[in-house]
Amino acid sequence: MTSRDLAGVAVRRTALDALVRIDEGGAYANLVLDPVLSGSGLEDRDRRFVTELVYGTTRMRRACDHLVERHRRGGVTPRVGAALRLGAYQLAFAGVAPHAAVSATVSAAPKAARGLVNAVLRRIAEDVDAGIRWPDPATELSYPDWIVDALGRRLGPEVAAEALAAMNRPATTHVRHDGYVQDLASQAVVEAVEAGPGHRVLDCCAAPGGKATGLAAAGADVVAADLSPGRAGLVAANAEGLGQRVAVVVADATASPYRDAAFDRVLVDAPCSGLGVLRRRPDARWRIDAAAPARLAGLQVRILEDAARLVAPGGMLVYSVCTLTEEENAGVVGAARLDGLALQDEATHVPDADRDGMYVARWTRS
Repeated sequence: MTSRDLAGVAVRRTALDALVRIDEGGAYANLVLDPVLSGSGLEDRDRRFVTELVYGTTRMRRACDHLVERHRRGGVTPRVGAALRLGAYQLAFAGVAPHAAVSATVSAAPKAARGLVNAVLRRIAEDVDAGIRWPDPATELSYPDWIVDALGRRLGPEVAAEALAAMNRPATTHVRHDGYVQDLASQAVVEAVEAGPGHRVLDCCAAPGGKATGLAAAGADVVAADLSPGRAGLVAANAEGLGQRVAVVVADATASPYRDAAFDRVLVDAPCSGLGVLRRRPDARWRIDAAAPARLAGLQVRILEDAARLVAPGGMLVYSVCTLTEEENAGVVGAARLDGLALQDEATHVPDADRDGMYVARWTRS
């Protein structure tokens, strides 16, 4: 083998280490990668390739398993299963040359199973070359059925399929004028608050602080709150790093410790199921359960109802969630009792090549 061939095997072996920890140990992909890569000895470009392989294989797990199970008989160990899934991802989705994908993955697999891995991956390569016939959209797009169904009901099947496909591709990086990396959909939420100099603004669920610092950059006097001391610390660190003045507090958004009518603008960027940002969290689609949207909607309503009393006359309440389920969008708007507030508008940002999915609703107090 040449030095690049050996590096290719090392890349696949490192990716397998991470995949086994994710699949067997339940580790989060973003948390497991750093320690795995730090001990790998790989060059920077190879580390980036490991990240792509781990995130992509995790994201496309259902589709990869379908390709593997067409040709595999019987059970396998977790590491062999991960090797088969990793090879399928390279062949079907990553654009890796078939000979390189098969050869390097086989060499990285456990020695006793290399014959099996070689045979299955060669058959998958033939399937890909002939054109894959998928049994259903959820398998092809590699999502749980309930997510495909939920977004289909909310957006319509065609738009939902386009959104789900967009979230299978890497996120576009957007940098604000102050150097902070923030998606365009989140920047649109900041703009929707319409905060400026002289406005007193509360960000109820502020961590990690992107929207709070964006509001401060607009000249507003910002209070950023979060229930978790650790997450509140993230807000403080981000504000300090950007040179923004943000008052950071630890507070429960369902029972805020502020007097009534204390703020001109109140932003509720609520905890949600996150179905609009799944490309940023490759394993999230497999961790969220079908009952989560309804469960979280109850929390969102409680936060909104407490936030309503904090809005001063002439002020605005803004609700945003990075998800697109009916329960957490229109369902919350319809269920929340917001005395004295009138719904001004609502908007849905569908995930596409350039931005995440987001829902925003705004109320004003006369």
